[in-house]
Amino acid sequence: MFDEIEFDRIKRLPKYVFAEVNELKMAERRAGADVIDFSMGNPDGDTPEHIRAKLLESAQKTKTHGYSASKGIYKLRLAICDWYKRRYDVDIDPETEAVATMGSKEGYAHLAYAITNPGDVAVVPDPTYPIHSYGFILAGGNVQKMKLPFDEDYNVDEDQFFLNLETAFKDSFPRPKYVVVNFPHNPSTATVTPHFYERLVAMAKKDRFYIISDIAYGDITFRGYKTPSIMSVPGAKDVAIESFTLSKSYNMAGWRVGFFVGNKKLIGALQKIKSWLDYGMFTPIQVAATVALNGDQSCVEEIVDKYDKRQDALIDAFNRAGWPIRRNQASMFVWAKIPECAAHLGSLEFAKRLLVEAQVAVAPGIGFGEYGEGYVRIALIENEKRIRQAAKNIKRFLCQFEGAKECE
Repeated sequence: MFDEIEFDRIKRLPKYVFAEVNELKMAERRAGADVIDFSMGNPDGDTPEHIRAKLLESAQKTKTHGYSASKGIYKLRLAICDWYKRRYDVDIDPETEAVATMGSKEGYAHLAYAITNPGDVAVVPDPTYPIHSYGFILAGGNVQKMKLPFDEDYNVDEDQFFLNLETAFKDSFPRPKYVVVNFPHNPSTATVTPHFYERLVAMAKKDRFYIISDIAYGDITFRGYKTPSIMSVPGAKDVAIESFTLSKSYNMAGWRVGFFVGNKKLIGALQKIKSWLDYGMFTPIQVAATVALNGDQSCVEEIVDKYDKRQDALIDAFNRAGWPIRRNQASMFVWAKIPECAAHLGSLEFAKRLLVEAQVAVAPGIGFGEYGEGYVRIALIENEKRIRQAAKNIKRFLCQFEGAKECE
């Protein structure tokens, strides 16, 4: 009898909650159901034409089909630095302070692999985008969770955040080396002010830890709110790096283009580990990404306007269906508390029943961590007509529960 060989690293990963919902969604579609899908942050729009045209032009050149640069071609890294200069008036060195990655998830997984010693601790607010935690866990580290505090308008409660962070440090042994922050936040959409980063940088210098900041949804902001960057804080590069992705701003999710900038030691570690593990993105993709960052940004404004209008449509339609939801300031998501009449189900069971009984797919909050329970994440990836149809289905679904407001 052959004894089964165990894979300890994989055993540290829990069952992927979203896979359960996705499998159910596929089963419903195979059975002929018209599922209105808000479950994944996968943009439904086209990549802007000028970016696609540059990809095709570059792909026609025979010299662009060999191995590329694992840290990104120089022109792309320079475009990243120019983007930061225009947007935040921050100077970034393209050689030592910038690295291109194959989207955010690859970057976070390889970064954690490069900088984590066995048993190292990272503090990660909960709820969280899963790779922010499991990148460290897969690399042999540990994660100290802390509750992310925010008000009903999705503004982070700054004082409470730092109290929670101090408690997380006191409760952790060994002392944490890393703190991960992500604003606009996925999944909660919570936002911060520039002052938040000033306090965080000061704390990092005092308590000796590195900050890893994710601004993947930095462009998707509404009604005057502008996403701040930790890189704007004087001295931030001593203790911090920051990531961005072209997936949402330019409808380039499948292209897998992201980047990290900031602290030379952390960037150098990521560049080095990538040089061992990959040969970089296909060069024409990197050339087209350069055009995206340097080119006309009106396409980004159009994409943001679309999400803004969809959020209005969703809030209006869902409120009238008996599911009260408040507007947020940023991101392509809505973070919605489960309607009171169905709260007893919990987020996973609610999401599964909503899918089967109303043909509406959402992401259960528990998949993002303990403090995501009681919520679901709704991606604004369906058009306004589909949003209104979803609201009709939801109203019928909610009417089966005692206390459903719109059914009394």
